[in-house]
Amino acid sequence: MNADFIQALDQIEKEKGIEKEVLIEAIENSLITACKNNFGPTSIIKVYIDRDQGSVTVFAEKEVVEEVEDPQSQISLEDAKELNVQYEIGDVAQLEITPRNFGRIAAQKAKQVVVQKIREAERDVLFNQYISKEKEVVTGIVQRKSKDNLVVNLGKIDAIMAEKEQVKTETYQPNERLKVYVVEVKDSTKGPKVYVSRTHPDLVKRLFENEVPEVHDGIVEIKSISREAGSRTKIAVHSNNPQVDPVGSCVGHNGSRVSVIVNELRGEKIDIIPWSEDMASYISAALSPSKVVQVVVNEEEKSAKVVVPDYQLSLAIGKEGQNARLAAKLTGYRIDIKSEKQANETGFISEEEAEGSFRADLEYDEKYKKMDLDNLFDEDDLN
Repeated sequence: MNADFIQALDQIEKEKGIEKEVLIEAIENSLITACKNNFGPTSIIKVYIDRDQGSVTVFAEKEVVEEVEDPQSQISLEDAKELNVQYEIGDVAQLEITPRNFGRIAAQKAKQVVVQKIREAERDVLFNQYISKEKEVVTGIVQRKSKDNLVVNLGKIDAIMAEKEQVKTETYQPNERLKVYVVEVKDSTKGPKVYVSRTHPDLVKRLFENEVPEVHDGIVEIKSISREAGSRTKIAVHSNNPQVDPVGSCVGHNGSRVSVIVNELRGEKIDIIPWSEDMASYISAALSPSKVVQVVVNEEEKSAKVVVPDYQLSLAIGKEGQNARLAAKLTGYRIDIKSEKQANETGFISEEEAEGSFRADLEYDEKYKKMDLDNLFDEDDLN
């Protein structure tokens, strides 16, 4: 090696951000390992690289003793004094043992070390770049299917979307741009591994943060999310400013804000409801779009009895129980729903429970009971 090599290390330090001293120390350690293969495992070898000229010198450190038992680690006092008259018994003598043609060996080792360090540095840069995106939404480009996984390019790295993180109702085409939620970033010897999702509930949360300034700024807070990806999501929102309507902020003028998110989720329905500390009111709102007549809450058992109008029982339960299931996930309460007729016939709510129950102020015309529900509500909302 020579001064040109040192200049090359200076250039690598500027371009790759790897300190020259770190590289030189790594090269020295690599050369020590190579030397021990030649001089024996018990030898104490030191390698020094001149920081200015790039020249390499190899030293063997040996203990000065009266009688040599291990030539690899010991030297007699007589031989030591030939090196330096000041050596005494117990001192550690340094002998230069730089092999012939060692410059060629050093150059090969140096190249290997530098290449390895550059790879490690690039992996670190990539890892640090993408670890900052963990739990965030990024835009990627669909590359290909790999078994059941989907490979999504995020720019400098390919992310993996496992089968369980893919929405069953969605199809993904090569070169298609897609917003994904970064679930996890792992470091590995082959570089960072990024795992993304289209089914994670926080994908919806992050989309609202990106689309609704009030949510981004913390004025409107998303308190809870329940989601069945590809079909329906319920989110409960609360305003920290009494002058700001949380639901209206998320919906936007003529639905402009929520429609952007619905389009990104390819038509997934989104129910936005006001969060409330009063569980009865909260549960009543969570069953939207169904109206609620009465709610009895059992806070100890985290359960609730809900009575809905006869004509809205199917809507409250939802197709295959989805609406009730999402409402239960959203509120954290088990919800039992009956129609007014069923509640009256079975004594669903006792007189004692009724006294402290929540009763909604419902004013609906009798004509709604006679209407064709398929014309009043979405077909998907019904059993």
